Amino acid sequence: MHEPERKLLRDLFDDVITLLEERDEIHRVDPAEDLDPLYALTGMSPDRGPLPEPSDPATARLLPVASDDEQVANEFRRFGEQDLIAAKIGRLREAQFLMENTRIVLDEAAASRFAQALNDVRLVLSQRLGIRDEQDSERIGQINDAAQVQTSQDYMALVYNLISWVQDTIMQALLDSEY
Repeated sequence: MHEPERKLLRDLFDDVITLLEERDEIHRVDPAEDLDPLYALTGMSPDRGPLPEPSDPATARLLPVASDDEQVANEFRRFGEQDLIAAKIGRLREAQFLMENTRIVLDEAAASRFAQALNDVRLVLSQRLGIRDEQDSERIGQINDAAQVQTSQDYMALVYNLISWVQDTIMQALLDSEY
């Protein structure tokens, strides 16, 4: 990858990390409070009620409702969301670090984590672009010439298509390695 592409990806990974870190704040307890022993040990507050769903639709896309059952969904948010956020941020930071190199070589596990980080970026971009169905996807997929870009939405679509191509390339390499 060329430096401008790597810088773009680093910045996108950073943007998604910021979204997730903002959501992670909802899980934090004020350190001035007396820490419950369970919270001190696990980070889970036993007296905390249901957490609200993310207000940003892109963050909600990254952290979807875990169940149609409201109680199950609330329990997952309360006890599992922070771990999910940490895992996503970890993969995004690893991918961001990889973009510091001019030559990127990935083993199978690293390629899978990198593809997951790319997918998180794609989820945010697809939400911002309003991709809801196959027609939306086809419309965005047709924007593939930088010379034709006229709006910020066009630019975002071009970036979405680049990320999709990189992710598809990685996934194809992973599939080919299995056979």
